[in-house]
Amino acid sequence: MLGISIVLTLCCMGYGRLIRATDSGTGFFRVWYVLAGIVLSGGILTYLNVWGMLPEIITKGLIALLSLFVLSFVIIEVCIIRNMREKGQEGLDYLIVLGAQVKESGPSFVLQSRLDRAMMYLKENPKTICIVSGGQGPNEPFPEAVGMADYLKQHGIAKERILLENRSKTTKENLINSRELLPKRCHVGIVTNNFHMFRALCLVKKLGMQNVCGIASRSNRLYLPNNMLREYFAVIKFLLF
Repeated sequence: MLGISIVLTLCCMGYGRLIRATDSGTGFFRVWYVLAGIVLSGGILTYLNVWGMLPEIITKGLIALLSLFVLSFVIIEVCIIRNMREKGQEGLDYLIVLGAQVKESGPSFVLQSRLDRAMMYLKENPKTICIVSGGQGPNEPFPEAVGMADYLKQHGIAKERILLENRSKTTKENLINSRELLPKRCHVGIVTNNFHMFRALCLVKKLGMQNVCGIASRSNRLYLPNNMLREYFAVIKFLLF
C-alpha cells in the first residue's frame, strides 16, 4: 500500500509540475501538490496502522466524508462528460465565444480551440453574428475579446460580424454582459471547451436565458484530467453559491 501511495504521489507531483509549466495564469496546479501530500500521508498512516487506533466515530466520519466526495465527484464528472459533445444547431442568430487566456503571441490553446470551432460554424452559417467575450486579466497584455476578434479577422471572418464584450472576468459575467448585446427572441450558441460546457449551460439556465444551445470545442487530452478536476470544484462552487 505504501509503495502504491509513493508512486501516486510522484505522479501527482509530476503532473502538477507539467500543469505549472503551461503558464495558464491560474494557481490550480497547486491542487495536485496538495493531492500528492494527501495520498502520501494516507499511505504512511495506513502503513503505521494509525487508522485502527482512531475512535470509531472519527473513522466513520472520515469514511462518510470520503464517500460523499467520491459520490459527488462521480455524479458531476458524468454530467460534464454527457455535455462534452454538444454540437448546437444550424442557423443560429448569434454565437457567444467565452474567453480564456490570451498571450502576446496570441490565444492560448484553450482559447484557440474555441475560436477555431466558432470560425468553422461562422463559415458554415454566414448570417450568424459572433460575440467574443472576455476582459483583461492581470497576466494578460490586452482584453481577451480584442485578441479573439483579431484572431477571427485574421482567419477570414469579417469585422462586421464580430461584436466585442471586453469587461467580463468570469464565465457568469461573460454571459450576463453578452446578453446585453442580444436582441430579444434570438437563437444563440455558446462556444466553449467540452469540459467547460456543462457549467456554462448550467449558468445559462440559472440566468434564465432562452433559446440557447451549446457548441463544444476540443481540448488537449494531456491537460484534461486537470481541467476535469478544476471543473468539479467550479461546479461545487456554482451549486453552493
